[in-house]
Amino acid sequence: MPSTDETFMRLALSLALMGEGQTSPNPIVGAVLVKDHRIIGFGAHLQAGKPHAEVHALRMAGEEAQGSTLYVTLEPCAHYGKTPPCADAVIQSGVKRVVVAVEDPFSEVSGRGIARMRAAGLQVDVGCLAQEAEQQNASFLYYARTGLPFVTLKLAATLDGMIATDSGDSKYVTGNEARTWVHQLRDQVDAIVVGVKTVITDNPQLTVRLPEGGKNPVRVILDTHLSMPSDSNVLSPEATTMVFCGFEASELAEQNLVHRGAQVIRIQTVDGMVNIVAVMKHLATLGYLHVLVEGGASVAGSFLSQQLVNEVWMFHAPKLLGEGRSAILFPVVAKKMQDAILLKDVTHKEIGGDWLTIGKPFYPVELL
Repeated sequence: MPSTDETFMRLALSLALMGEGQTSPNPIVGAVLVKDHRIIGFGAHLQAGKPHAEVHALRMAGEEAQGSTLYVTLEPCAHYGKTPPCADAVIQSGVKRVVVAVEDPFSEVSGRGIARMRAAGLQVDVGCLAQEAEQQNASFLYYARTGLPFVTLKLAATLDGMIATDSGDSKYVTGNEARTWVHQLRDQVDAIVVGVKTVITDNPQLTVRLPEGGKNPVRVILDTHLSMPSDSNVLSPEATTMVFCGFEASELAEQNLVHRGAQVIRIQTVDGMVNIVAVMKHLATLGYLHVLVEGGASVAGSFLSQQLVNEVWMFHAPKLLGEGRSAILFPVVAKKMQDAILLKDVTHKEIGGDWLTIGKPFYPVELL
């Protein structure tokens, strides 16, 4: 049987999901206040700059918060940002005990909230359902610890490993249900990355198209020489578009793209291609926590080769082409089977008629 702490923390974790995709660059957080085995308040962080989960719970509880226990999925903040420190609000409310799932690694928190509450005489216990809380806030925690965005790589292929026909036709490898899952994923990320070849070949929109609407991520195009046509769908006004190119790219091409509303960022190149590590660092400075890489084979292979991918979504469609464009990844990321990038913590889901595999890359050799 789960402990009482686990029961209430699971409720806090479920509440946190209310803010999924809406709080960046902040984490999603849920909070539950309990007194005499009764829930007297609860809340979730719903939007950056708005009240945090703990504040919603305390406001609901009012004076009953005195002597209660607070369950919260992430350490209460201890600094002034767009809102006052939650640790101070918890102390002032008279809460007696705080159960925290995960310490916040953000430099302005990083244990300070826990220390402040303990110094004020509160009992603070850390680690209840920590693994679940880590997974729930994986993008924020990775960003806070490394200074880089969390990267999800999405791939799709037929059973015989083809991503397109010989003519380049790739619409669509997967069925409607799988594509809906991809749009739901887009709704949760901050930016979506493709290479210019994908823009030229598929002319995608890279927007969220769900019946209930959604939040369009920033579209990031890797276009070293600015060869993208100025009438590309990714230049539509529905979402912001950032184009990363080399310093040698045409100024006229840049002017044409800027005229269409794009932001053009010139950045250093490596082996004649835009430096994707530099791109990720730039996106991090803008507060983008979660980046989705969708295409194509060269971009996917480059991100894996640079060990920038944190999570892989691999769709397999029950189709056979026989001949086609079979390289899902280019350049080759491993020349020997023993050097292959393994996926760990793997899950499999049937999505309509397709299969989705989700896993975390395990890199056999770290980059120097």
